[in-house]
Amino acid sequence: MKTVLLASASPARKATLEAAHIRPTVAVADVDEDSLLAAAKADDPQIGAADQVQMLAVAKARAIAAQFLQAPSGQAGGPTVVVGCDSMLEMGGKVVGKPHTAEVARERLREISGQAGDLHTGHCVIDIESGRLAVGTSTATVHISTLSEAEIEAYIATGEPLVVAGSFTIDGYGGPFVERIEGDHHGVVGISLPLLRSLLGELGHSIVEFWDTGLTPTA
Repeated sequence: MKTVLLASASPARKATLEAAHIRPTVAVADVDEDSLLAAAKADDPQIGAADQVQMLAVAKARAIAAQFLQAPSGQAGGPTVVVGCDSMLEMGGKVVGKPHTAEVARERLREISGQAGDLHTGHCVIDIESGRLAVGTSTATVHISTLSEAEIEAYIATGEPLVVAGSFTIDGYGGPFVERIEGDHHGVVGISLPLLRSLLGELGHSIVEFWDTGLTPTA
């Protein structure tokens, strides 16, 4: 059985893979996202959200894969592939990232209330044996319900919207506030399974080779 190392701390991404009977190991990349984005915008002030998330996904995957790619030839124990992901919400041409504070989350939630935006999730898969990589971005349109002030305050009190792109997540407290999605809902959660299948195929792998038939996904 081939194996995945997920370069992400996201429980939702890990759970999505496990629901698909893929048992990932997890390692969090030490990547300064703000510095990388600032440098990218300095080089290209018009860089779009889809390109930004793809760039960050590549940086995260490379940071983790480096330790295996630099290991002595033939050393056992590494994963078959490393997978990095990053997500951003774009509304009205404006990127809405993680708010980190209640004040910013409150402002963001008021802005997105009753609106629709594009959720971009960049993916990078690196094959450890060859060092080759495959990249792509999943984009889905998310329609947000009109939120009352009481709902916004209660949602902020959970802490969830402070640490997720766009100040909401579909697989937690924020699920009832998402009216509908146009596109791959897995990509909105954080990792697109159809895109992952395609990227693995580019590197000569079949996603069925990563299935762990003995894995019982957690609810």
